Parts: sequence; structure tokens; C-alpha cells
Amino acid sequence: WVAGSQQPTAWLSLDSGDSDPTRFLTYFVAALQSLPMAVNAERFGKEALEMLQSPMPPASDLVLTTLLNEIAATRDDFVLVLDDYHAIDSTAVDAALAFLLEHLPPPMHLVITTREDPALPLARYRARGQMTELRAADLRFSPAEAAGFFRQAMGLELSAADVAALEARTEGWIAGLQMAALSMQGRGDTSAFIRAFTGSHRFVLDYLVEEVLQRQPEPVRDFLLQTAILHRLSGGLCDAVTDQTRSAEMLAALERGNLFVVALDDQRQWYRYHHLFADVLQARGQEIFPHQMPILHQRASDWYAAKGETADAIRHALAAQDFQHAAGLIELAWPEMDGTFQSAPWLNWASALPEKLIRARPVLCVAYAWALLNEGEMEAAAARLRDAEACLAAAAQVTQHGTPPQGLTIVDEEQFRFLPASIASAWTYHAQAFGDIPASIRYAQQALELLPETEYLRRGPAASLLGLAQWGNGDLEAAHRSLAEAMAGFQMAGNLHFALSGTYGLADIRIVQGRLRAAVDTYEQALRLATEQEDSVIRGTADLHLGLSELFWEQGDDAAAATHMRKSEEFGESGALPDWPFRLRRAQARFAADQGDLDGALALFDQAEQLYFPTPVPEVRPISALKVPVWLAQGRLADALGWVQERGLSVDDDLSFLREYEHITLARVLMAQHKSGQADGALREAIGLLKRLLQAAETGERMGSVIQILLVQALAYQLQGDVTLALAALGRALSLAQPEGYVRIFVDEGLAMAALLQEAAKQGTAPGYVQRLLAAFGENGGEISGQNGGENESVAEDAAPASQELIEPLSEREMDVLRLLTTELSGPEIARKLMVSLNTMRTHTKNIYSKLGVNSRRAAVNRAQELGLI
Repeated sequence: WVAGSQQPTAWLSLDSGDSDPTRFLTYFVAALQSLPMAVNAERFGKEALEMLQSPMPPASDLVLTTLLNEIAATRDDFVLVLDDYHAIDSTAVDAALAFLLEHLPPPMHLVITTREDPALPLARYRARGQMTELRAADLRFSPAEAAGFFRQAMGLELSAADVAALEARTEGWIAGLQMAALSMQGRGDTSAFIRAFTGSHRFVLDYLVEEVLQRQPEPVRDFLLQTAILHRLSGGLCDAVTDQTRSAEMLAALERGNLFVVALDDQRQWYRYHHLFADVLQARGQEIFPHQMPILHQRASDWYAAKGETADAIRHALAAQDFQHAAGLIELAWPEMDGTFQSAPWLNWASALPEKLIRARPVLCVAYAWALLNEGEMEAAAARLRDAEACLAAAAQVTQHGTPPQGLTIVDEEQFRFLPASIASAWTYHAQAFGDIPASIRYAQQALELLPETEYLRRGPAASLLGLAQWGNGDLEAAHRSLAEAMAGFQMAGNLHFALSGTYGLADIRIVQGRLRAAVDTYEQALRLATEQEDSVIRGTADLHLGLSELFWEQGDDAAAATHMRKSEEFGESGALPDWPFRLRRAQARFAADQGDLDGALALFDQAEQLYFPTPVPEVRPISALKVPVWLAQGRLADALGWVQERGLSVDDDLSFLREYEHITLARVLMAQHKSGQADGALREAIGLLKRLLQAAETGERMGSVIQILLVQALAYQLQGDVTLALAALGRALSLAQPEGYVRIFVDEGLAMAALLQEAAKQGTAPGYVQRLLAAFGENGGEISGQNGGENESVAEDAAPASQELIEPLSEREMDVLRLLTTELSGPEIARKLMVSLNTMRTHTKNIYSKLGVNSRRAAVNRAQELGLI
């Protein structure tokens, strides 16, 4: 910096011997005399030096006043650098320097380099704008600078990931980077070294011990070593750990001394040590007083527990190996962590406890089982439930005075009281995950019988699991009712995380029923409830956006689908339920297939398969079945037939809701076999199976399935050459699909469906809607991704989109109003739903009537349906 400066610069390197005021000022003047002064250069500073060398030197202020007058007479700016000012330990020198700065002449600029804040009125200079500060954050190397240093100065070629890891570990500290580089020289596997790099490495340890730790007074050194166990530091916490007082003053002094202490807030209440420095302190502390470390951790745990900071209390209790205390804290932490879907971090704590201790705590056993269930570890969860049941069997031997048997530990009496119901609910989850619906229903009913009606939070899991069992049984309306009641109970209990967790199930049931608009409403209502919580992100918010993305994609609103997909990904796993990564890949795979990226779709399906773990939610569309239409689109009939054999599927199977999608897929495979000429009678078998499937879906009122079966049936009749039956099936599918706005379900069937729709258009079937569907086939550049046997062909688009029939298209907001006009909501109710005034809603309605050329709500809806707008 000096070499590049345009101004003359003097440099004064300081050490502890310069703390004498006379010596300091003498060297100070001598440094100034090295500069080429423009005025009276020969005499500059001589009077000040004579005063300092006299037998009775005058006060520093007089010496400096003489010097300042001479400086003020110079014409050219210059810089004086005082290097290593932290070596000075003298209030007299500090006072002299403060006097100098208070009367600093314009030509002079002072630079001070120091490891600690000097005892100068820095706040005053800062407030006046008279001081520029370069601190640790300014000197920190960026990843790019670190990479350049390793390459140019140390001759090391490191990957960007390795450089970033080292930069983060050293926090950009150049000495730390240099020591890491020295440690890596001559090593073969630098990446392994970087992964393990801490303050315990020889160069880092030697430097910090010699340069920093050993230079501190014993009280400071002891404080550093004792508090190094803490991830963050405060006065009260450090007082508790060190069993001393005035820790807040010590922390402030350490920060002023730049002793690798980082402030975590503007009020200087919380601090932390630099990561490498903390590593060194911990290693040194373990070496010097190993027997004291558990005591320090116990003190920290007690302090955190008293403050209600459970996570830190548990962490220190485990570090102290005080397992009894840790187990009690972990047990008490479960309800809150379970209520916010934090099973994974809770499991990390619980797994550190001794096995014998866990088995003696029935409440802890059941909590452990639930956490394992939430993470998909079904067999391990079952083992924990059996441990809990053994504990309860022992508890049944309680004496008449109510004393638990020896060895049984109960911390939370309330959780213990409801333990039988919690165990029954857990077995419900386990049975449901394995598809044992009768057992699931039996256990759920048992749990509900054990719980009072007012125990909303405890009844919720059993009630919702009962709903999922009813769903798997095909009793959709009962399932929806049970789930809705459970979610309402969670909301009444004040647990929004649980209250929103069932939204995906509620919406999925509506989708199976063919009620897409109701499913959209379900998600949007839940999303409004989630976004009202401004102070926190509700777990499951990412799932709500993902569900809306899939629905809007089905309805042909690609822009809205993309927006919600992006929001879901932005929230990520921290704002999602545990199985969100699986469902995200599944949705992304479907979108990729629809856009013609079949290889990409299969890769995403493979990822989804790896992320899948059993949950109580019925898996009615297994990933393996979702791959089959993609294989058929690629002409991979052999793979599809292999899937049929692996799943043991036959046209003579008993039909059930759980395997309905697989049997529909079986019909597709049989149709592909017919087209390939590989199997006589395959088409006849497919048509017979589809008839049975249609009857079963209609009986179960699964209209979403009915639409899909009718479309496959239409394609089967088309293959058979019976266009009349094909158009009849298609016509019925159109009548069911149009009110709900289905689009992709038609487009996914490819070229053959486009041809049938064109025939339907010629016959005047649902003209507006059919033209909208035909337009959707052309949205990807006219390419139709056929999933009906490997055909990928272009279809000429005969009809313009329906919106082009309007002189002026409807705005996005007018479309929102139009969709709600199809419901039974009144005008004021629509306004409230859209969160607009009644006058604004009426204006939108008036514009809709004008653009559609109608004068009533019913006429507007009819006209919009004709045009395929809704």
C-alpha cells in the first residue's frame, strides 16, 4: 500500500520498549524527519528533539504543539504509519497521540496498524467521519483471493469446492490460509486434509499457542480455555461456566484486543471465538485439565436449561456424558419438536444415549419410535414400541402407593398417562405404512377410545391416520371427513404445522374424486393460513406450493405452475414435510415427460425412487408404474412387460383402489402389445379390464379415475377400429373434465387422442373446450409427446385458441373472478375470497360481461365454457 501511495510516507515500527513517552516521541519526530519537508527541511523537528533531550523534558503537549506548528507550515500532504501500536502499553503515550489527533494539521495523515483497539476516543472520530477503519471483515480473503493466493504464492492448484471450504474454515484469515497451505504441501489427498482441517493441525496450533495464548495473563488464558467449549459467549453464561463474575467485561476487553472474538449482535451481548482459535483452545483445554471439561459442560447445560434453551442444554449434557440429565431433557423436548417436524435432530440426540437408559424410560421409547416412523425407519420403530410396551408391563406392577418399579424412569407424567393411546397411534402409522388397512383401522379406533374428546392434539394423529386408512380402502368421502376433522382439531390445539400437514391428503382425495377446483381451493386456503404467520415459516409450505404447481399444470396454466414450483423449491426442505424431496422429484419427472424430455423424466423418477420411504399416505401411483408410460413412449415394450411380471398383474385380478392406477397401466401395456403384434387377444383383454375398472371407479365415485379410464378406453376402441364407441367414451370424459378444467390428462395421451379430439370437434362436441385442448397440444412447438405406444409426431393446429375469439381478452384478475362465478359464492363472498372491495369485484364482473357479450352471471359462465375459458 505504501509502495503504491502517491504521498510521501514515514514508517515507525513499535515494540514494548517504545511505551516510554519520551522514547516514543523521539522516534516519532525522527520518523517525520525522514520525510522531504517542503518548508525549512533542515530545521524540521530539531526544536522538539531538543526539548525531549533536555534533563527535565516538558509535558508531551508542549513538545507536540511545537511539532504541530511546524507540520502546519508544510505545503504537501504526507502519511505517518505507526505499526504494531498494540505493543504500546502506556496511558501517557495514548494521551499524547489523542492530543496529536485532536489538533492534527491538514497536511498530516496518520495510519495506525494494531491487533487491538487503541485507548483513543474512536467513537468520537467515527461519529465525526474523521476515521477510516479496516477490520477483520475487510481484510478477510474472498474465495477468489484465496484461490489466487494458493495458486500464486503457495503453488497449490485446488478445486473451487476445496478453496471455498478452506475459506469458510479459516474465515478468510490469511495466516490461517497460509498455515493450511503449508500443511498441504507434499500431501497426495489434499481434499481429505481440507475436510479434516481444524485448529489442532500443527502449524495452526503452534502459531496460535505461541503468538496469542502464551502471551496472555493467566486469568485471561484460563478464561479462554474454560469458555472454549461454548459455541457462543455471553457474560452470564461465561460467569456460570467459569464460576466467576465480570465475564461481560472480560469479553469486551477480548474484543477490544481483537483476540479472535467476534461480536454476534450490535449490543455486544453475544460473541463467539474464531473457529480455528476455538479449535486450538478446546484442544489445549482438553490437554491441560481434561477432568474439568465435564464439569464445565454440566454448568453450561444447567445455565441453558434454566434459560429454556433446550438444544444447547442437551448438547452440553451429552458432551458432559451426563446421560440421565440429557435423557430427561430430550424426553421433555419431544412434543414441541414433533409438533414442528424436527424428528431428525431429535433422533441425533436420542441415539447418543445408552441403550439401557432408553429402555428404562417408556415415554422416551415411544418418542423414539415416533421419530423413527417419521423418518421411514419402520422396523426400528417397531422395536422401540415393543420396548415401550415392556416398560408399561413393568409399570403395571406399580405398588399401592403409586411408586414405579425399580429401574423405571418417568419424567413427564402427562406423556406417561397417555402412553397407551400414543402407542396405539404409532402402531396405526406402522400398519398403514405397510398397507395393512384392517390393522390400521383397529389401532386407530383403539387410540381414539383411549383419548378424551377434548384432547385435540393427541387425538389428531389417530384421527388423521384413520382417515388415511379409509382413503386406502377407497372410502374417499369418509376419509376426507376424518382428515378434515383431525386438521381442525390440530388448529384448535394451536398447532398449525400439524393443521396444515394434512392438506396434501385432503387435496389428493379431491383430485381422485375429479374435483380439481376444490383441490386448488384446499391448497390456497391452507397457503393463506400459512403465510399469515409472519414470524416463522410453517413446515409444509413448500408442499402447498408443489401441490398447486401440479394442479395448475394439469389445468394448462403453465405460468402459474412454474411460479409455484419455483416457490416450492425456494422454501426447500426447511419449509417442507419429510417426504417432500420424493414428491418434488416425482412432479418434476412428470413435467419433464410432458415436455418431451423422456430420458430426463426417467432419471428424475429414479431419484424419486431412491428418496421414497414408507408413510401412512396411500401410495396409489407407485413410481414403477409411472415409468411405464414413458417406456412405452420410448418404444421399450420389453421393460413395460417386465414391470407387469414383476408386479404380478393380471386382467383377472380382484380390483381395488390401491392398485387401480397399476391396472390402468396394465391396460396400456396390453394395448401396446396389440399394436406391436406380439400378442393375440391383448386388445380384447385391455378393453375387458377397462370396463371392470370403469365400473369400480364409478361405484367408488372416483371421477378423476373415471376420466382417465374413459380416455384410455377411447384409445382402445380407436385401436379396435370402432370410432363410434371411442367418441362416446371421449364425449363422456369431456363432459366430466370440462367443469374442472382438465388439460394435461388429454394432452399426455399423445397423437391418437389429438386425432379423436379433432373428430369430436367435427361433430360439435364441447367445441370451445375441445379447441382449447387441441391448442394445448401445440404449446410445445406442435410436438405431441405420445405415451401410447412410442409415437412422437406433429399435429397441425386447426383451431386458434379460444381466447382469440374475444375482441378483448380477459385479464388475469378477470379470469380469477370468472372462475369464482362458476361457484355458489355470492358477490360479497367472492370479493372477500379475492381480498378486494365489493366495488372492485363488481367492476371486474361488468368488464367480463362486456367482453363476453352477455348480461348475466349464468350467461357469462355458459359463454366462457363454450369458449373453453373455464
